[in-house]
Order: sequence, then structure tokens, then C-alpha cells
Amino acid sequence: MNNTKHNLNQPLISVIIPAYNAEEFIAKTLDSVLSQTYQNIEILVVNDGSTDTTAEIVESFAQKDRRIILLQQSNAGVAAARNLAIQKSQGEYIAPIDADDIWYPQNLEKQVECLIESEPSVGVVYSWSVDINEQDLLTGGFYNSTIAGEVYTALVYKYFIGNASSSLIRRACFEKIGGYNCQFKLENAQGCEDWELHLRIAEHYEFQVVPEYLVGYRQIASSMSCNYAAMAKCHSLIMADVRQQHPEISSKIYHWSSSNFYIYLAVKSNRSHNHRSTLFWLVRAFKEDLFMALLRHNLYLLSIESLIKILVSPPTESGLELKQKSESIEGTTLATIETRTKVHRMLPSQVYERMRFKSLTR
Repeated sequence: MNNTKHNLNQPLISVIIPAYNAEEFIAKTLDSVLSQTYQNIEILVVNDGSTDTTAEIVESFAQKDRRIILLQQSNAGVAAARNLAIQKSQGEYIAPIDADDIWYPQNLEKQVECLIESEPSVGVVYSWSVDINEQDLLTGGFYNSTIAGEVYTALVYKYFIGNASSSLIRRACFEKIGGYNCQFKLENAQGCEDWELHLRIAEHYEFQVVPEYLVGYRQIASSMSCNYAAMAKCHSLIMADVRQQHPEISSKIYHWSSSNFYIYLAVKSNRSHNHRSTLFWLVRAFKEDLFMALLRHNLYLLSIESLIKILVSPPTESGLELKQKSESIEGTTLATIETRTKVHRMLPSQVYERMRFKSLTR
């Protein structure tokens, strides 16, 4: 490990946290940020019109650590909250994290080291992430792309970064392309603002990756990321805009992108035990990219499971059943995920997808 922990001459990183009714997890998020081995940071939390105790919790942290700044705004959505934090920040680098996610201790240190050692043409560094539940336990999901360099077309195909809490971004990127797009909230199409921002950055900058699991991406049923219809609409609007600006990109890539995204929504629906929604998104995925969908063996299992659940299960599950399902993942460890990663890379669908990515990033 290098000496960034105690060297405050290192570049200032502005951590930006949009927070709306985040009282359940904001303390865990702040603890994870304060526990970073890279300490030259400022933390700007935007209370986006919360009606719970989010502001009071953040204020209690701010009284103990002057690096934490609480900003207030009427509820205007995640994009507006992030933009306000960026406008008020002073760091050379911007590090977004959502108010329910966590960073593992070396995330910022590894990212800033990578960015410092990169050429100025690199605007974004992202880390790998793992899915976690309400108790911070690993649920088995992971995001571990190795895509780097000029990534625009690959990013149209798939949001390989995984989530909004995994990237460190040069301030120069925001000066070049502006902030997060606030229009989506007005159209009830939230959920992919970070993807859209990274697409605009990728038109001008290269990306690099820290190939380590350094981010905990929390998956909870009440989060905005479970509003599947809004997310699908957001994706559709983004792709329509990209298609208009980049007619040179093959139409099949947009079909691939939609299919990938619908599969993502199907998996999320299944984890929320919404089996009708699972089948709905699976059907849409098959329609967009049949060959790739046929290669994904897990989709057959997902389809069969959802059909059985719809036919033989009551529409809602008891708290005990959900608790048992939650407890069943407690044995998942990082070592288990790393083993799964090796197996995952050998699956036909993953081999074929790497071939696709290779063709898109030449």
C-alpha cells in the first residue's frame, strides 16, 4: 500500500452523496467513506427533501468530522442532487456514491492511484462491485468488467460499470460535458442517469478499471432501482438520443443493449420475488436478441422457476419465507464470488459476449 493515507498533499476527492429518505443506510455509507485509506476527501451530502431523519443523521456526522458538508434542497431527484453537490465541491476528482451503497477501505486509494498514473485522456476509473443486502451480506451478484480505453460503443451495448457508486471521475469531464441529466425525472424515467452521464464522458475520454471488488452495491426492494418500468423508459430515451447522434452505430447493437437491459430487469424482478414481472422482461429480452438469450442457460431456469411460482405459489410471500431466503445467502463470501467469476467466464454466453465487446472496442 502506498502512503496516501497520511499524505494530504494528494489531490482532493469530492465524494458526492444524494440522499432521499436514506435514514436506514446513510450512516453505513458515511462510515465506509470515512474509513477509506485515502483521506484527503470532502463529503457533500445533499438531502433531497427527505421526510425522515436523514438530515439529522448526516448533521451528527458533520459535527464530528468537518470534511462532511450537508446541503439541502427540495425534492428534485438524484440527478439534481448530484449536480448541486458537484457545483459546491472543490475536488480535482469527483466520486459519486449512493446513500445506501458502501465502499471497501481501499476503493478511493486504488482508483486515484490508477487515475494519477493514467494519461490525461483517461477521464474515468471504475472498480468492480458486489451485490449486498440490508445486512451488508454478499448476495452472489457481481460486476467485473475489464473493458478499458475507448469504450463508447461498448457502453452503448451494456452498462459494464455496474452502478453509480463505482467510478472516480475527473472534474474536467464535468466541465467538458456538463452534469447529470435532470430531464429524466420530469418524464418519470429515472434509474439510468449514471449510464447516460458516462456515455457523454466516453465521447471525449477513455476509461480505466481497477480489477478488484471494492464497492458494495445494495439491493433492496424499496430502492428506486426496483422501479423497472421507469428504468426501462430511461434506457429507451437514452438509446433514442444516442441513435440520433450516432447513426454510424449498427442497429443490432441497440437490440443487444435492450435485450441485456431487459435481462437485468428480469433478474432484479426475480430477486424481488415478482415472477410475472420476471417473465415479462424475459419475453422482451428474447424478442430483442434471440441468439444471445438462447445462450444464457440461467434464463431457462429463471423462466421455469417463475412459471412454477406463478402456478403454485400465492401472490405474496410471508415474512418467514423471505427471511429464510435472506438467510440462505449468508454463506456467500468474496472467495465464493471469485470462484463463480472463473466459472462464469467459461459459460458460452460470456465467451460470446467477450467476442462482441472485442469487436466493439477495436
